[in-house]
Amino acid sequence: MDIVLIRHPAVSVQEGVCYGQSDVALADAPEASAAAIAVRLATLQVPAPRVLLSSPLTRCATVATALAANFGCAYSIDDSLKEMDFGTWELQRWDDIDRALLDAWAEDFEGARAHGGESVEQFVGRVRAWFDVFQQTRELTPAYVVTHAGVMRVIAATVLGLPVERCLRWSIDMAGCVWLRRDDTNLQWSIVRWNA
Repeated sequence: MDIVLIRHPAVSVQEGVCYGQSDVALADAPEASAAAIAVRLATLQVPAPRVLLSSPLTRCATVATALAANFGCAYSIDDSLKEMDFGTWELQRWDDIDRALLDAWAEDFEGARAHGGESVEQFVGRVRAWFDVFQQTRELTPAYVVTHAGVMRVIAATVLGLPVERCLRWSIDMAGCVWLRRDDTNLQWSIVRWNA
């Protein structure tokens, strides 16, 4: 079983702004970004997808639509693949958010939700519930999933049996890809490519 997680390309948002579930535009045309991603995946000899899944946010869905047309495969949207909801922090500069609130979040990383959006625990639960269902549908692979860095890290932590906090610093570039493979005999997952 192969799943290729693809982070959306660069967005038209200033650096240092929290944009979680805000529906922001891409910096470049989605068709051009999708073509570049397809070429890179072909170079890496990633198997073509049987299905393409995507977050509904524009920065993912537009790229997924273009990729699905390129590969001639089925395509669907899933709300579970959205980035974490940062509530009142959305579209705020991280530097402008009250330091005491950020410190409180760091002290209770999984449970805090001073912003009123999702806690990390809620976000992780949502993504893991989606992934548990996905793993039971072998006919959907190889699958490409156009999503967000947070979702990609939660899935990586899940398959590797690691705490999500350990994966937070793992670099994932804009339009970066993470290729995961499960050995269907022993049901063990491995990372084939990280941030390719």
